[in-house]
Amino acid sequence: MPELESVLAAYRRFPGEVQSLMLSTLNADGSPHASYAPFIVDEQYRFFIFTSGLSRHTQNLQTNGKASILLIVDESKTVQIFARQRLSYDCTAQLVAKDNTGWTQLCDRFQQRFGNIIEMLRSLPDFRIFQLTPYDGRFVMGFGAAYQVDPDHLENLIPEPKRNS
Repeated sequence: MPELESVLAAYRRFPGEVQSLMLSTLNADGSPHASYAPFIVDEQYRFFIFTSGLSRHTQNLQTNGKASILLIVDESKTVQIFARQRLSYDCTAQLVAKDNTGWTQLCDRFQQRFGNIIEMLRSLPDFRIFQLTPYDGRFVMGFGAAYQVDPDHLENLIPEPKRNS
């Protein structure tokens, strides 16, 4: 298992190395729905997604406020397809109100990261920003290198014990 300091550095750097997250939500009948969304993240490890109100995942987030997210290294950049570096979180989801001053600041951050497309999206009445706040998580560097995210201090990791076969 790699040294914890190098793993922590990789964990803290990882959200900046990918631009979209895989998003799992629950439909009204409790069945799962998978999607994706471009994101931004803040210093408190809260993720923000800018989504259309017409999408099923937006409707699901509004209905039950739960999501699971996955950030994963691109297949073309991985050495071993069975051991891709990845970060997953279970989150609560909260709509950011458009009349909130934070909404405008978040739109500006989305535009800095993703360009002029955001100018158009922010003018559309159905687009919404959700804040996804992690309460549990796991970072996997590869085979035999899995770490739990400290739920009380999201910037820290806890090595998982080795499992015997």
